[in-house]
Amino acid sequence: MTQPLPSPDAPLRIGTRGSPLALAQAHETRDRLAAAFDLPGAAFEIVVIRTTGDDRAMIAADRPLKEIGNKGLFTREIEADLIAGRIDIAVHSMKDMPVDQPPGLVLETYLPREDPRDAFVSPAGTGIDGLARGAVVGTSSLRRKAQLLNRRPDLAVVEFRGNVQTRLRKLADGVADCTFLAMAGLNRLAMQDVPATPIAAESMLPAVAQGAIGIERRSDDTRVAGLLEAIHDAQTGQRLAAERAFLATLDGSCETPIAGLAELDGGQLRLRGEVLRPDGSESVTGDVTGTLLDGPEMGRAMALDLLERAGPGFFDWRG
Repeated sequence: MTQPLPSPDAPLRIGTRGSPLALAQAHETRDRLAAAFDLPGAAFEIVVIRTTGDDRAMIAADRPLKEIGNKGLFTREIEADLIAGRIDIAVHSMKDMPVDQPPGLVLETYLPREDPRDAFVSPAGTGIDGLARGAVVGTSSLRRKAQLLNRRPDLAVVEFRGNVQTRLRKLADGVADCTFLAMAGLNRLAMQDVPATPIAAESMLPAVAQGAIGIERRSDDTRVAGLLEAIHDAQTGQRLAAERAFLATLDGSCETPIAGLAELDGGQLRLRGEVLRPDGSESVTGDVTGTLLDGPEMGRAMALDLLERAGPGFFDWRG
């Protein structure tokens, strides 16, 4: 690293949302950079940026995310500050990220992926199959709602927005009998006391890129590129290359009923994918294996196969 390192006098500015989970992800990024270059914490500045998806009025009204405008809902304002030079890097939950970046920005650094699975959260401790007929399930995820209704069409699903703490509070208040959270978020927040049961991917395939943290930078910032190279996790990048190629070919976003997971086994990569109707009435799945270098092409090919098998009209929900 020949260019100047961050210092307390000229800190690297890390842009993030302000939720406890987003801050935990920004702190992990800071700590990994500090360790890689033997820098003090004061060489970094955490800059909290409010996004459209953080608007409390919208959260309080429990408006479905698709009504607010799903693509870039949790990223637009952060990316605008990055482009304007008000921050040096942006830390994102990769499942929130659109597949295309604005001109002048690049997303190529990923931290080691956490547990990608969903968690079933219920004070009663029952699993999905143990829920009584007509039980109320809270979720704001169209993907989780579709998967749940595909498996249990007798259940009632209500909108359940907010960060992890907000959703747990709603659950405690009896708004719903159970909800879903990401295992990655619970682990990063050290919330072992939450009554959560991991759901195997075979039962509920997670969102594309769930559990992964991505770090975005300006494409012409070679200094930051050198810093980020030191903390990039290649295996996470290989897995996400396949998953996001799958998502991009389907023209999906974080708020469409699409699921996907790539896993590594030695030199082999296994990619599973699923698309569903929003009401859960129908789903189409795929499962392919190939080499690490084949990941993006596997994602594209699987998406095209699912589109063909789903047939005309299946994707009318995309508008």
